[in-house]
Amino acid sequence: MTGAEYAPANSPLSIAHYQSILKKVWGYESFRGIQQDIIQSIGAGHDTLGLMPTGGGKSITFQVPALAMEGICIVITPLIALMKDQVQSLRRRRIKAAAVYSGMTHDQILTALENCILGGYKFLYISPERIGSELFQAKLRHMHVSFITVDEAHCISQWGYDFRPSYLQIVNIRHLVPNAPVLALTASATPEVVEDIQRQLEFRNGKVCRMSFERKNLIYCVRQTPDKFAEMVHILRSIPGSAIVYTRNRQHTQDLAEYLIHEGITATNYHAGLPQVKKDERQDAWQHDQYRVMVATNAFGMGIDKPDVRLVLHFDIPDSPEAYFQEAGRAGRDGKLAYAVLLYNTKDCKQVLKRVDETYPEKKYIQRVYQDMCYYLEMAMGDGTGITREFNLQIFCYKFKHFPVQAHNALLLLAKAGYIRYTEDDEIISRVMFTLNRDELYRLKERPEKQERIIQAMLRRYSGIFSEFINIDEYVIAKDSGVEYNDVYLSLKELAHLGILRYIPRKRTNFITFVTRRVEQDEIILPKEIYGERKKQYKKRIESMIQYVIDRDICHSRFLLSYFGEKKTEKCGRCDICMEGKPPKKEEVEAIREHLIQQLKAGPVAPRDIDSTGYNKDHFIAVARDMCCNEEIILDEQQRFILGKIRK
Repeated sequence: MTGAEYAPANSPLSIAHYQSILKKVWGYESFRGIQQDIIQSIGAGHDTLGLMPTGGGKSITFQVPALAMEGICIVITPLIALMKDQVQSLRRRRIKAAAVYSGMTHDQILTALENCILGGYKFLYISPERIGSELFQAKLRHMHVSFITVDEAHCISQWGYDFRPSYLQIVNIRHLVPNAPVLALTASATPEVVEDIQRQLEFRNGKVCRMSFERKNLIYCVRQTPDKFAEMVHILRSIPGSAIVYTRNRQHTQDLAEYLIHEGITATNYHAGLPQVKKDERQDAWQHDQYRVMVATNAFGMGIDKPDVRLVLHFDIPDSPEAYFQEAGRAGRDGKLAYAVLLYNTKDCKQVLKRVDETYPEKKYIQRVYQDMCYYLEMAMGDGTGITREFNLQIFCYKFKHFPVQAHNALLLLAKAGYIRYTEDDEIISRVMFTLNRDELYRLKERPEKQERIIQAMLRRYSGIFSEFINIDEYVIAKDSGVEYNDVYLSLKELAHLGILRYIPRKRTNFITFVTRRVEQDEIILPKEIYGERKKQYKKRIESMIQYVIDRDICHSRFLLSYFGEKKTEKCGRCDICMEGKPPKKEEVEAIREHLIQQLKAGPVAPRDIDSTGYNKDHFIAVARDMCCNEEIILDEQQRFILGKIRK
């Protein structure tokens, strides 16, 4: 199915027409939330901004009208995992869809774009970095575009928490297809950002569709603790089901995962520095419950559709309420009870404030980083425009005595100011070419079995490998050959040493492209909208996050909703703030008491290991304290709870 059967007549489409597509393609009887409002607005040709919480069903709002309209829908998103998942999902429904993203060869991109012109495709997913290329813009002119969808639209706003300069190019493609309306979608935007999104995308006859960000099934909790490791384990043991643990540091993802494994909890880790194949493997294993816990940086989660996550736990304080709301919102997308827990100790609030000066170093320091970068890359004064060089941040910092975090952020600011393009953690794919021809290769005898299996796997999978360098994936070769990844790598190195092939292993590196010629460091100017104003906004968001953590007077849900502009809100009645000071009802007391008795009937339990799942913590402690006073539970010599005199 290409969607042609849904091509509209000249008259406006009825909601029944859209519902028939929803039923036929997805099997749903009706739209939910504001999906219908968004679909009718974009279907009528209006620029539309949809504000929907995580799990609100954003993809339906552009996929249904795209199938109902003639032409192709351009979907701009920074999430490669989302692109791949949605393209595969659409193809399984026999809908033609393509994607263009980093890592694809020129020929692969060209083929995808040509198919979108000639092949009756309904969707083209593309990363914002790719829309500025001459190739894409040249091909776009020949496409019949129904409308443009901008996912994660808050990234276009310099007042937003996740501003990406590449998003500013989106308005340029509007000028190439001026009759195509724009649908912008986001799950986190303050009123100021909502206005900025419409301004940056040059909305015409625009409409804003809002859905309340309230998540009634999500219980927000903030726990102050001197031992976050122990508290994390306690919470995971108290709340069964799939979980995500967020931490800021890549190394900490591995450390925390190993700690959980040591405590008997299955876990894996995820961060932006992992090879893509590793990311895909770990994400897939977690989604299929091979691991209970995913420990990750904020690189994980966007576009991930796992509805049964029961807990999202933040080990570190996030930079902003926007980031926290979006990450916490990955819990309970199935509508069932779920928890969002944030841990902190007395040092954390001071530490998070230090991020302001780390993220926005002094201007003179940024100028010095620019000068040192030019020396490091051997760029002469007046030269550089359009030149790209490989850049190793660690070596640069060692050579010029910079701290990596500050230097990295200085480079990002130089990029936002338009002096350079700074590509982080770009993966250079491994390449192989046989130096022997096929007959010579077959005449070789007595090769080790592993080498033979690896060679045969490559010959089956990759064509042209005797005439030119071919991109390969060692993880795929390992799977095809049944040889461990490390053995594949070592075998390819050995085959290269023997002169049988040439092997260039994969590596992750950064690149710097000079957008302008090199100038004197004193000539570097950082506009206030890039530096001064954004630093103020960043500090304000961090202060709001600290207020969320330490303020014990405002309901957590109400705090977050107010931050996003929802003023008429009520207390949720479920978070730890709302439950403080409320005496437990008789039924709750009896339920907690029976819960404790049943646990202790199975044997002694240390206080830290008592399972309080599903109960208010303060109420649970109060009931346990009363039971101790009545000697219904007592401590043994090992300081473990055991049953005492049970009253009838």
